[in-house]
Amino acid sequence: MCRPALPNFFSSGWHLHESLLSRQDGRNAFASEDDYLSATGRQFVAGLLEHAMPMTVFATPTVNGYKRFRPYSFAPDRVCWALENRGTLVRVQGAPGDANSHVENRMGEPAANPYHYMAANIAAGLDGIRRKLEAPAPVELDPYAMEAAMLPTSLAGAVDALEQDGFFRKAFGDTLVDYLLQMKRAELARHDAAVTENPPPEGQDVSDWEMREYFEFY
Repeated sequence: MCRPALPNFFSSGWHLHESLLSRQDGRNAFASEDDYLSATGRQFVAGLLEHAMPMTVFATPTVNGYKRFRPYSFAPDRVCWALENRGTLVRVQGAPGDANSHVENRMGEPAANPYHYMAANIAAGLDGIRRKLEAPAPVELDPYAMEAAMLPTSLAGAVDALEQDGFFRKAFGDTLVDYLLQMKRAELARHDAAVTENPPPEGQDVSDWEMREYFEFY
């Protein structure tokens, strides 16, 4: 569970570290001799950023997980990337000549289905490579103060973004996407009914329903 209603407890994320091996020579395709990330790596990042909004359901599939997306929390709240910056959505770890250069997607929560989370990242990143997308300029200052698209602030917003998206429907098929949307809308309906009947006490942002729904499982 990302954010239990426990004293002095901070939110937990699941950061996904990714690199790509070249079929030609088996080397890390994200490494570069003269930059911290290769052109292929930048295209992969561009794909992650382009599909970030609908991808959120796969990475953060619970009501509780969206309480992690807060400014100055070492969790992302908007769509951006940077070198070695823990406040961005995508963080690049590497240096010129570093064979281990890779990207880190900081969107996920520990309750995410690993198959959904990883598959969504792979599909989005490879789409960036196939289409040779160009990533925007990396963040050099405060990622929480820059102008960029904001990540969904709730599971409901993320579900809406996925429902309106065509990319993941094409990548995964209508059956999977429609089933996931149906399950998440049912989860949201149960949450809304519970908090309407029994609102959280003032100052407590995690409801009793979330503790019953997630804590015993996650």
